[in-house]
Amino acid sequence: MKKLVTLLTAAALVSSLTAGSALAFEDVDQPDQKRPISALKDRGVVSGMDSLHFMPKGKISYAQSIVMLVKGLSLNIDHINFVKKPEASDYFTRIPNDAWYAQSFVIAQLNGLPIPKDVDPNGTITREQFADLLIHALNTKGTFPTVKMLIVLADEDQLDPKLGGSVQEPLLHKIAKLGEDRKFYPKREMTRGEAAVWVYNTIRFLESQTQTPAPQEEVSLTTEKVTDDVYKVVLSRGQKPTTGYSIDVTGIRFEADGTAVISYTVSDPEPGSINAQMVTEPKAVTYISSKYKPVLMPAVKLE
Repeated sequence: MKKLVTLLTAAALVSSLTAGSALAFEDVDQPDQKRPISALKDRGVVSGMDSLHFMPKGKISYAQSIVMLVKGLSLNIDHINFVKKPEASDYFTRIPNDAWYAQSFVIAQLNGLPIPKDVDPNGTITREQFADLLIHALNTKGTFPTVKMLIVLADEDQLDPKLGGSVQEPLLHKIAKLGEDRKFYPKREMTRGEAAVWVYNTIRFLESQTQTPAPQEEVSLTTEKVTDDVYKVVLSRGQKPTTGYSIDVTGIRFEADGTAVISYTVSDPEPGSINAQMVTEPKAVTYISSKYKPVLMPAVKLE
């Protein structure tokens, strides 16, 4: 599995995506687009045609798409050492080196985004092409688990067979979604509003993958010699305020390295339950061979 080399920066990437802008575009009227466009505007990922108009229904150009993906997913080439500064003309035949989008094309290219050498930066981009670029950009952040299933599209026959996987992934990650007609419309030109929503959802997806898990409750482990061959292992949750807390050993796995991995579950009082108000110390006991060293699995809290 590819190492998640830049996921921690992704968490910072999304820190300002929850608040709306005080100066929202007045032509963004679709509820599902207002927050994404406003949040991306606040981060400097997108800009309007002027201060009041974003033109969400307008077609997004290839250049605008690349800039949005590079800025939105914080792609960079800081980790690469160059003999000379890379320029757009090193990779593309129709991208001027002094164009406002030139550096974004260079960054995208060096991050592995599949951009044609003769791409027209002012041309439009289809939904399946944008999905392919977006998934390649997302995958620079690491490898993410997906549900092993195929989402059936009503217009599957219109997909470029080479881009089928890139269309499935945004749907499986809930970055994009189908309408009631179950069509993806792969050949339809991408709009500015759709692109903003997909990029916003991609950032939110990254955030969900980088959230720090809640700290596990500390469970202590002590051993007592029963015989030369048997140890008693005691798991303790420490002091609790009522009798409603418990801990149970669910299994032991003996490893070749000489450890006995003890798994367990903990449960807390259910809301509204009646328990004696007294300090207790929930414990669980098991026994292992003295040949093994006991270690604990992280607690799994019963819901």
